[in-house]
Amino acid sequence: MNLDLSPGDIEFRDEVRAFLRENLTPELAAAGKLATSVFIEPEYTIPWQRILHRKGWVAPHWPKEYGGTGWDEMKRYIWASECALAGAPGVAPMGLGMVGPCIIGYGTPEQKAYYLPRLLAGEDYWCQGYSEPGSGSDLASLQLRAVSDGDDYVLNGTKIWTTHAHHANKMFCLVRTDPEAKPQLGITFLLLDMKTPGIKVDPIISLAGEHELNQVFFDDVRVPKSGRLGKENDGWTVAKYLLEFERGGGSSAGLEAGIERLQRFVFSNPDSDAALIRRVGELAMKVAAIKTTEQRVLAELTGGQPPGPAASMLKVQRTELMQAIDTVGIEALGEHAGVYQPAAWQPGANEDVIGPGELVIGMARYLNNRAGSIYGGSNEVQRNIMAKAVLGL
Repeated sequence: MNLDLSPGDIEFRDEVRAFLRENLTPELAAAGKLATSVFIEPEYTIPWQRILHRKGWVAPHWPKEYGGTGWDEMKRYIWASECALAGAPGVAPMGLGMVGPCIIGYGTPEQKAYYLPRLLAGEDYWCQGYSEPGSGSDLASLQLRAVSDGDDYVLNGTKIWTTHAHHANKMFCLVRTDPEAKPQLGITFLLLDMKTPGIKVDPIISLAGEHELNQVFFDDVRVPKSGRLGKENDGWTVAKYLLEFERGGGSSAGLEAGIERLQRFVFSNPDSDAALIRRVGELAMKVAAIKTTEQRVLAELTGGQPPGPAASMLKVQRTELMQAIDTVGIEALGEHAGVYQPAAWQPGANEDVIGPGELVIGMARYLNNRAGSIYGGSNEVQRNIMAKAVLGL
């Protein structure tokens, strides 16, 4: 198995680096580097998405006939890695990364013709209506009711932890259309407009003091049945398909950027003790190990082999190592870790930073990334998958 880049891959990597140098403005790069979670404000992600759209690189995972790039697994990996290392702000994941592939897989010709061009161009900003109070990990128990009424469904209930719902003009949503059926069999997948009368969005402020999450209330909200994706009561099938895109992909590039930032601070700080330096070195070795594993999986995918339980293994390793890097970063910050200075998290901020600027977002990132081992399928679930697939338990 050859893990080295081919001459063609090296040429592509150089092309990507040249593109990033020419198109990634200082403000956009600052927004990426100061991001405290995977979600960045649309004032930065939308302009970057439009730059990528003009280049034809906005949807690397989409089929080429729908506006994708036609890249193989290695090129997509190179693209993701170079963007992360350069500090490019990731495009909003709910649209291009999640509902877009679902519309390609399950949408009608009319739905594809309407939604896909708008997704590529950044005309729609999507949020995900899945979790409810009492229905998070046990998503099949969701209760947001959708009653059939002519050409519409009438929705009543609530969704919670809805990321960027206050920015979104569209939502993809799971609703209960048959309360008498077995839990997974009575759910329908809907695409809806957030401006529909009866929808109310209330903010949920995070521990980091940020407004990223929301609770969304539905009071007699009429959604046309033309917004249904897939068959009625078969939304669980569509949702499982979407999870393949939520859990798949990703790379260690974000971890590389995080450990490099930590190394620059710790190794240049005369007050860093030997124990802290050793821990940073150990984390750097683990990042290198994950990168090697990713490349091995890529080689298998390129050869036509499925990733199997390796996808679950990498999800666990990435998120827990991300949290470990955050934890050491907080320790390195010391007394400055608890300073609340959200203005310094904004690109172009003209306020003086209290403490080391290299780690100014350390606490916010630490708090936000605690969710990394939960979203996209909790790490406990991933370990169950590995136990069954690898150990036969």
